[in-house]
Amino acid sequence: MQSLKERTGKGLFWGGMNNLVQQVIGVVFGIVLGRLLSQSDYGMMAMISVFSLVATALQNSGFTVALVNLDSPEHRDYNSVFWFNILAGGVLYVVLFLSAPLIARFYDNAALVPLCRYAFLSIVIASFGTAQTAWLFKHLRAKEQAKAAMAAVVTSSLTGAVMAFCGLAYWSLATQGLVYVLVNTIFVWRYSEWRPSVTGITFAPVVRMFRFSSRILLTTIAGIINNNVLNILLGRLFGERRTGVYNQAYQWSFKCYSLVQNMVNQVAQPVLVDLRADGGRQLNALRKLMRFTAFVSFPLLLGLSSVAKEFIVLAITAKWLASAELLRILCISGAVVPLSALLSNLVISKGRSGTYLYVTLSLGLAQIICMLLVWREGIRTMVIAYTALNIVWLFVWYVFCRRLTGYGFGKFLSDVLPFALTASAVAFGVVRLTGGLVSLWALLAAKCVLFAVLYYAVMKLLGVKILRECEQFVVRRLRR
Repeated sequence: MQSLKERTGKGLFWGGMNNLVQQVIGVVFGIVLGRLLSQSDYGMMAMISVFSLVATALQNSGFTVALVNLDSPEHRDYNSVFWFNILAGGVLYVVLFLSAPLIARFYDNAALVPLCRYAFLSIVIASFGTAQTAWLFKHLRAKEQAKAAMAAVVTSSLTGAVMAFCGLAYWSLATQGLVYVLVNTIFVWRYSEWRPSVTGITFAPVVRMFRFSSRILLTTIAGIINNNVLNILLGRLFGERRTGVYNQAYQWSFKCYSLVQNMVNQVAQPVLVDLRADGGRQLNALRKLMRFTAFVSFPLLLGLSSVAKEFIVLAITAKWLASAELLRILCISGAVVPLSALLSNLVISKGRSGTYLYVTLSLGLAQIICMLLVWREGIRTMVIAYTALNIVWLFVWYVFCRRLTGYGFGKFLSDVLPFALTASAVAFGVVRLTGGLVSLWALLAAKCVLFAVLYYAVMKLLGVKILRECEQFVVRRLRR
């Protein structure tokens, strides 16, 4: 039987492979769709995405995390969650179907009515796969989750691109989302060993988990609103076109930081839960995951920030140039988001779903107040404020983790700051060294190569342990 360390390493590998493939495909098809579709097309989907995400969270109700936090969940636990999700998904779809005219009225856009009713079908489809996904997650079946997600992203991206090429505008984005959920649900059923039963159905386990899961649910909803607060406000205040400009920048930033966040999240929660009885080992595991996350996140996001203009113009044409400056700013907050997510996983693993809820809600409240105070200054100022708040909340999460684990501030800084400073210095140096280049292609190539070489060289020169461990792991995988 594999040790927890081996399963963690394997989980990180397959989590990384999954997210790398997804993001590479996402980049390719993001470029294709960015060239084929308009700012208004992206804005239409951006304005309604929050409703679908919140409904999916309500349908899930936090039970995936609740199941993972059970020491030994039984068949009846999974079965109860499975049937509850289907019931909740159906009810929520009916509610949203009837609410579509209200959503359209909020944004003053009648075309949103049929779009909402079509796009929200993903809620019903997703309800059939929640329990299976929880089973795979609980058993650290990262490889199987990776295969399901990769199959889904390939199929859905091809579907979206073909529809966009045929001139179906924002319907291509809506269908892409539906196909992704459908294919992923089919594959998690294939890979999960658990199957539902129609006999002895009881919602008692759901009721038992509700106290914990309800807080996770409220926190998830708050997190969704936090991530989409600008889409909501911009759609209401500035219309679909300018919302689309922001959303394009946000999507590229999201693709980049979610590559890191999802890879780490693949293993963080199960591992931290397994180690919660041994505080010392749990803190050591958290610190190692923090160093790995910072080691990858800062160069990836700050590297993208340094090539934002060249990438946007060359990849999706100059019609999206206004997105480049917003992307440059968003990448700064994106660099710390995976670290905040990891610290929040520690809070959940300690059973402190209430703390998780309050910290997330307070961030959402601060964001809404801040955005309403500065919106007259323009979108750029709103994005700067959004970024600043996300950085501040990294330290808020740290304060609560320190109370739970004794994670010293000096240790926290030593786990994060060297990578942040190195990536920042390399980004500054790369911009200075390439200042004389005129060609956008030459600038993009030179900045990417220089950033990768310089960051690796500095890490090697400093003898960074996490780099050495990553190299050794990759070598072992290649020899098998």
